[in-house]
Amino acid sequence: MATVRKLIVEVVDARDLLPKDGHGTVSPYVQVDYYGQRKRTQTVIKDLNPKWNELLEFNVGKASDVFGDVLELDVYHDKNYGPTTRNNFLGRLRLTSSQFVKKGEEALIYFPLQKKSLFSFIQGDIGLKIYYVDEAPPPPPPLPQEPKAPEPGPQEEAKPAKTTAPPPAEEAAPPPPESEKKEEAAPPAKEQTPPSENEKPAEEPPAEAAAQPPKTAAAETAESDQLPPPEISSEKQQLPQDDHIEMMSASSVSKSVPEIKFVGGINGPQPMAPRPSGVPSYTQLEPTESLSIDHPTSFDLVEKMHYLFVRVVKARYLPANGRPVVKISASNYHVTSTPARKTNCFEWDQTFAFGRQSPDSASILEVSVWDTPIPDPTGVASGHNFLGGVCFDVAEIPLRDPPDSPLAPQWYRLEGGGSRINGDLMLATWMGTQADDSFPDAWKTDTAGNPNARAKVYQSPKLWYLRATVLEAQDVVPITTSLKEATFQVKAQLGFQSLKTEASLTRNGTPSWNQDLIFVAAEPFTDHLVFVLENRQPKGTVTLGFAKIPLTAIERRVDDRKVASKWISLEDPKDEKRMYTGRLHVRLCFDGGYHVMDEAAHVCSDYRPTARQLWKPPVGTVELGIIGCKNLIPVKTVNGKGCTDAYCVAKYGSKWVRTRTVCDSLEPRWNEQYTFKVFDPCTVLSIGVFDSSGVFETDGPRDATRLDFRIGKVRVRISTLTTGRVYKHTYPLLVLSPAGLKKMGEVEIAIRFARVSPTLDLVHVYSQPLLPLMHHIRPLGVGQQDMLRRAAIKIVTAHMSRSEPSLGRETVLYMLDAESQGFSMRKVRANYFRIINVVAGVMDIVGWITDTRSWKKPMATILVHALLVLLVWFPDLIIPTLLFYVFAIGAWNYRFRSRDPLQHFDPKLSLADTVDRDELDEEIDMVPSTRSYEVVRARYDKLRTLGARVQTVLGDFATQGERVQALVTWRDPRATGIFVGLCFVVAMALYLVPSKMVAMAFGFYYLRHPIFRDRTPSPALNFMRRLPSLSDQLL
Repeated sequence: MATVRKLIVEVVDARDLLPKDGHGTVSPYVQVDYYGQRKRTQTVIKDLNPKWNELLEFNVGKASDVFGDVLELDVYHDKNYGPTTRNNFLGRLRLTSSQFVKKGEEALIYFPLQKKSLFSFIQGDIGLKIYYVDEAPPPPPPLPQEPKAPEPGPQEEAKPAKTTAPPPAEEAAPPPPESEKKEEAAPPAKEQTPPSENEKPAEEPPAEAAAQPPKTAAAETAESDQLPPPEISSEKQQLPQDDHIEMMSASSVSKSVPEIKFVGGINGPQPMAPRPSGVPSYTQLEPTESLSIDHPTSFDLVEKMHYLFVRVVKARYLPANGRPVVKISASNYHVTSTPARKTNCFEWDQTFAFGRQSPDSASILEVSVWDTPIPDPTGVASGHNFLGGVCFDVAEIPLRDPPDSPLAPQWYRLEGGGSRINGDLMLATWMGTQADDSFPDAWKTDTAGNPNARAKVYQSPKLWYLRATVLEAQDVVPITTSLKEATFQVKAQLGFQSLKTEASLTRNGTPSWNQDLIFVAAEPFTDHLVFVLENRQPKGTVTLGFAKIPLTAIERRVDDRKVASKWISLEDPKDEKRMYTGRLHVRLCFDGGYHVMDEAAHVCSDYRPTARQLWKPPVGTVELGIIGCKNLIPVKTVNGKGCTDAYCVAKYGSKWVRTRTVCDSLEPRWNEQYTFKVFDPCTVLSIGVFDSSGVFETDGPRDATRLDFRIGKVRVRISTLTTGRVYKHTYPLLVLSPAGLKKMGEVEIAIRFARVSPTLDLVHVYSQPLLPLMHHIRPLGVGQQDMLRRAAIKIVTAHMSRSEPSLGRETVLYMLDAESQGFSMRKVRANYFRIINVVAGVMDIVGWITDTRSWKKPMATILVHALLVLLVWFPDLIIPTLLFYVFAIGAWNYRFRSRDPLQHFDPKLSLADTVDRDELDEEIDMVPSTRSYEVVRARYDKLRTLGARVQTVLGDFATQGERVQALVTWRDPRATGIFVGLCFVVAMALYLVPSKMVAMAFGFYYLRHPIFRDRTPSPALNFMRRLPSLSDQLL
């Protein structure tokens, strides 16, 4: 049933408004405009923090040039309350439809009021709830009925009836409209029985044919299905051409008229029901408006792969006893369809795609229909019975290239059958590419007909942080119990997640905690949050009561506002009557202002908050073309032969894409293209290649659990892509195995970043915080984030496993880098060298200064002296000179920028080429370890050696810091006295001598020639090394 969409704007309240009535107060009202509709709230008299709590309802119409999808809200001061003569402006707000959500997802959001002009002074926030509601359309008004004549009473029956004749039917009721006549005339036409075989249908007169409306394609198809089979007689009869080959009509559409697809029954699509007069015209949206197409139709980043498409729809008049099948032969491929569904006709509705080397290669396409064998009473089944076939010359098959409309199927007479009656087969054949609409669901030659090998797009579940604040409990100890100290604890459980509060010690039976417990929940919310109150005793833990709260009853918020708390009653879990055992005071809410992390922070693909109201418009799109792989290594054995059934998975944001599985190929070619929306350029696109384990039965134990094998992965950082440039390159697929680094093959991809927002908006993104605001207002701890990320990964993994075809657990974990946080000696060493590379820049500067003051290059040292004089006497040039120097360094390094197409895994940086076997085995080993005792002990001893080095370095850092503190702490009275006295003398000298002279003198002294220098360390360094530290007090 059609529904009417409406936009509900709930104006809750406002705060900190600007006074406008001359008495320090204001009498505000809110005016809202949407799609040419204007509504306003009531006026709240003299209140700087007004509360309205009013619902404003708007009809949602189609997009037009006159009315946009922008909601405009203005706040005014009512001139009827106060000495003002006009409605003073208090602020405005403009929101787009992308920030609106459906009912049930709304949350109270406080928007800051905006200025109307540059010179306006506005302050305050307004709290709104905005959401869509789909309502049933009102029923059409009933038709006017004639007033019935009053029934004659007993006295009137005795009177003789009047002899006036009733009026004619035409005068009694008005004639129905033409639409009602057509609807009334339609049922008799459907009830007409088709003529028998011996009867010849009578021809209709031309006048009647002209009066009838033209038949639709659905009606023609329905009538053609019910036509009798052709008569077989000794005389040759010429069948009408329409019965031999009949093509379904395809309506041509234009941009202004939307294309409407009908899903019909067995007799073809049914005509669209007439729209009730009471339903507005905006209930149905345009297809281009209601659905966002995430993939382009041009496929310009990948190579075109030509296919021969054969769509088998149905057959009629087949002398079949069972459920016939269709066999197709083309280019050395022989395919058999599924058995037909028996209705008025035999239906298949299957599409087959045969790979072609070139679009004009000439061959023969054979399509034949066979009857399935039916076992006789003895149980023996006979062979397939040939019912007829059709042959096509591939050179004559038309070429279809999107966005062309689908090719209409036609009826073809089957030839060559042994029966007296030859049936008809409806099919369509055309030449196309992988961009064809029928390609995703078609049977393909390179997938071996595996239904789980199709390309699919997945969506990650929408994850929320559920914050449960446990405040206190009451009535948890019976009155008869003697007063003594008791320890209470609350355990909260949501699915597989279980958290506990800290233990609370109390004597009066009212423990308090005031502790936050945070869970991860996924939409739709079908689970319950369970609270269990436990009493910790020396003998064990005793459960006092529990309570269940459905997640659908919990409020959502998008900021840090306080949510109303509530008391929940606890019930005894052992008592069938569920008696009252106390109550618990909690505060529950869904925090939509956080981003739920399911990926590692350094390779995250999305930083948007959960609440859709806080999303910003995308800054661009990234188009990914997955072309294929080369030189893959066989990863399994089938029938004694090594093979690989490869597929590719790409993830960006909440969108996952999976290519089709190319079976038994070491150089698979996918040539599929996908598009992702980019909300932040500082994100990473992950692409992984896997081997499918469910295509063929491998050689090995059948009871073993077969997982999809990881072949390799590629990461692309969006910020490294130039706008509009196509990056097409082949990347090695590297995997760390117990034997070391192994190259599994190469993957070829093409990627392009397209900017959809202005350049200034893209630059502005770099100045915004990476994570949403709630991560900075109420930050989560590092350990808490890690725990929540593991829970989010489990939820995403379970969600993907329920899809069809499903993404395996090993695939999701590999794409999310769930196992990359374990300890690895190789990574420790690699990070150490990374720190050395960072410090190397500072060491280069120190080395340059040392060379300058050593006069290795006298001319450079003289220029530095001149620069020192210039900067000392003109200190305003210090910062500009420093910035210009940084600019010069950046411009000089531009010549030496990386020429690689895209950054990829670096085996040298990762130390994967020189990794030790034992260290690699330790990195791959799970927790807890499954290795032998001797291996684990050797690892522990090695870790102790490394820990001793780290301990020494940390002690040296602590010693230097404690020596700095000892300058003024009088631990060494002589050293502190010398330092304090020297500070006093220097301070007095600087008061008397100009600072420029002191700076110049210090600079010349520091850059003095080596012949005026002593080789021993400086007195200041000697003084620092003599200061005491706390290292001598350590045991």
